[in-house]
Amino acid sequence: MLRGKRILLGVTGSIAAYKSAFLVREFIRAGAEVQVVLTEAARTFVTPLTLATLSKRPVLENFVKEPLHAGVWNNHVELGLWADLMVIAPSTANTLAKMAHGEADNLLLTTYLSAKCPVYFAPAMDLDMHAQEANQANIDILVKRGNTHIPSGSGELASGLEGQGRMAEPKEIRVFIENDLKGKAPLSGKKILITAGPTQEPIDPVRYIGNRSTGKMGYAIAEAALRLGADVDLVSGPVSLDPPKGANLIAVQTAQQMFDATTPLFDSCDVAILSAAVADYRPEQVADQKMKKSSDVLTIALKPTLDILKFLGRKKTNQILVGFALETNDALVHAKEKLIRKNCDLIVLNSLADDRSGFGFDTNKVTFVTRNKTEETELKSKQEIAVDLFQFIKEHFL
Repeated sequence: MLRGKRILLGVTGSIAAYKSAFLVREFIRAGAEVQVVLTEAARTFVTPLTLATLSKRPVLENFVKEPLHAGVWNNHVELGLWADLMVIAPSTANTLAKMAHGEADNLLLTTYLSAKCPVYFAPAMDLDMHAQEANQANIDILVKRGNTHIPSGSGELASGLEGQGRMAEPKEIRVFIENDLKGKAPLSGKKILITAGPTQEPIDPVRYIGNRSTGKMGYAIAEAALRLGADVDLVSGPVSLDPPKGANLIAVQTAQQMFDATTPLFDSCDVAILSAAVADYRPEQVADQKMKKSSDVLTIALKPTLDILKFLGRKKTNQILVGFALETNDALVHAKEKLIRKNCDLIVLNSLADDRSGFGFDTNKVTFVTRNKTEETELKSKQEIAVDLFQFIKEHFL
């Protein structure tokens, strides 16, 4: 459940801060990215160098980056938006009190107040502090606001006393979060099949017929599915994108290869989203050697490729089948015709008439088309469109 997740790890001034190094390792091994935010008191117990080495990111401590005269600040708002999860471990009584009462006197607290993601906190303190009524009231306040409490364990404490207050062990924290996410994830247990990118149909060993698809929309859909807890098979044509962490990536080049990779996976999926821009035609003959340029007109005979979406539409039983349509005119009419003709449940319609949408852009504007509903989005990032897509699927089909 942590594959591909971006985790903000807040470390506060407790002797248990030494465990944060092991916690970073647990998160990294689980496939997460980790950004550590350290309080001034925390660096008394654990060094930024240790945490930066393990997380492979500079540790953030102050509002303003060094050198101070440069005037470059650590943007707590961007940090809060970047994270999929925020984990504050160890959480001291002091930090818990400030979180509960909205204080913002360090980078960690301002980031906490800016965070839009789920927040987990793991208290660490002596048993009497832990049991103190005011501390327990602060924990209750945070839980009522939607933060998740990772309970302390019992055992020998730094004071030499025995009792509750030990921060949960790093592995216990990782397992706790994974189990919690699994129970809450909207697509937990769902298998999503996604196609993305273009296909390239060879003319000879050097040249091919292709299109302008970059794969950005399909990869954004795969990333969104992973964050929602799904198992993802991503069949991708040639793109210049890093594969989403946690996806089962199957790289292909031609329409035939995409057909061969996609169709066996269809029977076991819950949702198939075919966002790839598959070539409609391929050369009838592929030259073994590079074709030499001549003064004559070159004619290349083409024949249709296999229609993957139509094939899956005939084959589908209980799967939700989503196709994409890129149109230049009469867009809605053509999208509805495609929906019926290929037995889809949903068509995601792009129109080249919409500015900054379609191939090559980081933004998109689409219309969700079903047999009885049409819903248009605003112009948004492709990541936001991907989230909208799964929200639509969840509301209307799952």
